Amino acid sequence: MKKIGVIGAGSWGTALALVLSGKGHKVKIWDVDSQHLDELEQNRENMRYLPDIKFNDDLQVGMTLEETMNGADVILFSAPAQHFRSALENAEPYLKQDMLLVNVAKGIEQKTLLRMSEIALQRLPEARYVVLSGPSHAEEVGRSLPTTVAVASQDLKLAEEAQEIFMTERFRVYTTEDVVGVELGGALKNIIALGAGISDGMGFGDNAKAALMTRGLAEIKRLGIKLGADPATFAGLTGVGDLIVTCTSMHSRNRRCGIMIGEGMDPKQATEKVGMVVEGMFTTEAAYDLAKREGVEMPITDQLYQVIKGRANAKDAVELLMGRDKKHEQG
Repeated sequence: MKKIGVIGAGSWGTALALVLSGKGHKVKIWDVDSQHLDELEQNRENMRYLPDIKFNDDLQVGMTLEETMNGADVILFSAPAQHFRSALENAEPYLKQDMLLVNVAKGIEQKTLLRMSEIALQRLPEARYVVLSGPSHAEEVGRSLPTTVAVASQDLKLAEEAQEIFMTERFRVYTTEDVVGVELGGALKNIIALGAGISDGMGFGDNAKAALMTRGLAEIKRLGIKLGADPATFAGLTGVGDLIVTCTSMHSRNRRCGIMIGEGMDPKQATEKVGMVVEGMFTTEAAYDLAKREGVEMPITDQLYQVIKGRANAKDAVELLMGRDKKHEQG
């Protein structure tokens, strides 16, 4: 059994801490919000983000970052994507060379347009780094409902090490070396989930959502291939699998936010009403810039960007997408 420090006590960090502690690992969870930590310690559950699931004895609350990381074999980063850099910087003084670093944030950093692994390996070139991603709502994982994910690392042995640590009878883990594909699939599907929510909010049917998901996957794949991903990854858990679960479930913050926008709410107000980080709002802007930089056509991302920026309403965006020039499906 391992000693594991979890940085970030949102719903996903808490769910994974429950999986790991349930397997017998000694887990400490920490968050930058000290009031939240006090609540976790007092209630022995995450009433704010993942209520009604009690912590077991192997899951403890770390009151400082140093305490949480001291002696740990594994550090799990579960900060929102736009805060991963600062979380890593704060953790650096306590990192040891033999620690396994597992990141579960799904996003692209704004301005730099870097993926999470690029940030990590830019700062820590020798880090033992893996990314965990896939179709996995925290609300289900925390309750031990069957879930399957993938772990990726450029070093397959590190991915296999993480696989061994995380895998249980209810949490199945596959390995891959395609870090680029796994990270892009996890990040970009949030954009399409926003669009799926908007479609639902406008009262469109299953046909429209199926088309949006399918064509959304096509543009995710185009950008992924341009950046060096394995095309097969997008047909797997971290591609189409994650896309399906995020576009169809009310657990999805991105879809819920999109529904409110489709119903006519201002995008900023919709984000605030969700009450948690809506990664797709940030990723849409980053992906829009990344697509322009790489010369990749991403029409759905483009139109969602216009909606988020207030340059178009949802109805106009749909009309522009439906009125595009004829083309071959595989083009």
